[in-house]
Amino acid sequence: MNEMTTFVDRSNNQMPAERHGVEAYISPEYARAEQDKLWRKCWLQAGRLEDIPEVGNFITYDILTDSVLIVRAKDGTGPGAIKAFANVCTHRGRRLVDTPKGERNAHGSRANFVCGFHAWTFDVTGDNAGVCSYIQQKGEWGGVLNDANTRLGEFKVDTWGGFIWINLDPGAEPLRDYLEPAATMLDPFQLQNMRTRWRYWTVFDCNWKVALEAFNETYHVAGTHPEFMAFGDFTGWGRQQGKHSHIGYDLPKDADPTLGENKGKLRLGTGDPRVATAEMQKYTWEGVNTNTTQTLYEVAQTLPDVLPEGTPPEEVLKYWLETARAKDAARGVVWPTVDTAHTAASGTSWQIFPNQQIGHAVNNMLCYQARPCGFDPDKCYFEVAVYELYPEDGAPETQWSYLAPDQFPHVLQQDFSNMAAVQQGMKNVGFRGNMPNPKNEGAVTSLHRNLAKYMGTGAPEMVR
Repeated sequence: MNEMTTFVDRSNNQMPAERHGVEAYISPEYARAEQDKLWRKCWLQAGRLEDIPEVGNFITYDILTDSVLIVRAKDGTGPGAIKAFANVCTHRGRRLVDTPKGERNAHGSRANFVCGFHAWTFDVTGDNAGVCSYIQQKGEWGGVLNDANTRLGEFKVDTWGGFIWINLDPGAEPLRDYLEPAATMLDPFQLQNMRTRWRYWTVFDCNWKVALEAFNETYHVAGTHPEFMAFGDFTGWGRQQGKHSHIGYDLPKDADPTLGENKGKLRLGTGDPRVATAEMQKYTWEGVNTNTTQTLYEVAQTLPDVLPEGTPPEEVLKYWLETARAKDAARGVVWPTVDTAHTAASGTSWQIFPNQQIGHAVNNMLCYQARPCGFDPDKCYFEVAVYELYPEDGAPETQWSYLAPDQFPHVLQQDFSNMAAVQQGMKNVGFRGNMPNPKNEGAVTSLHRNLAKYMGTGAPEMVR
């Protein structure tokens, strides 16, 4: 499982029809086995670099019973700048930093961490990061205590795309190798320059895979978001790329060929493209507040007034994007320029195995993450974060905040409404297992193929 993957154009390939059993979703034994076979083996996205900008800043990240203390030990980006420690005192096992009630994680700034049980103290900055610098009555141990046997346990940590990634496996492959080919495909979008517009977490009555799979395919749009069909009927695809997968939209057969990949990435809708674009951007901005920016929204609202009726779709798209790019540049927001063929090949979002989704664009990003909530297969934590480019020092200050499922934007509530119903439906004795659409839901199939490799069970079966 430590081989690098090269991006392969699978646009002309379609996955076979497969059936996935329900064990991975509903089995308590499977949920417990995930801890050692999955969560302690994979690279997990635990935070952003901007969460810990200064020496002494820290965040925590919990995955089941494991808690990780992530600190900025030094300035810069060199080796040792960021450390990941086991969030537990080496004396008697008390957690060093508690997560405040109602919070996703702990965060703050300290020069050291003092255990609340017996006051053992650990440095977390500089070359002594992790060293136990104070032990009361240390002499009582007869001189056997030293830096090696009292220092904090340490985990692998690395960064990519502005994200902080941790791995609990001391023998894990390098992060970059693990992320390929997603890293190479996403690098041109310069995700490290984006900052959060908002980020919320919640709890669902379903398995983490049910929650994640609700967003890694577009096949559900007609059934879950029927109002979007007024803007066009765009067939989606999902393709496996090693451990990971990506999804996107097909170019409609009747689309103007000069639109190229942008017709699949930025939908103009049907009918008058000026009006359809304005209406869809308004609905997206107000109904879900993701996958766009205020600049794109505002410029779209002007299209029916500034462009004459009958303006071809390619000219509407060109004017819209060029005007928005120029408007942003004037306020210090510079979009990266990405090769059009690369944009087309990248799709609309990548699913990073096992539990992260990155919806990418040149000026904004939508990320989902799902994690188990204890060992109950019927519960999970779910996180939504929206990012965009801001002028220097112009990004809002955000922290993870809890939001009840019925308080999210209404389009997301439509997605959430399926969660518990799917989880309960999978327990029906008459249900024979999932049969994902081989083209549209290829990312679902990819997830289960890779889960089977890590878990040693649950390999998909051919539908016959």
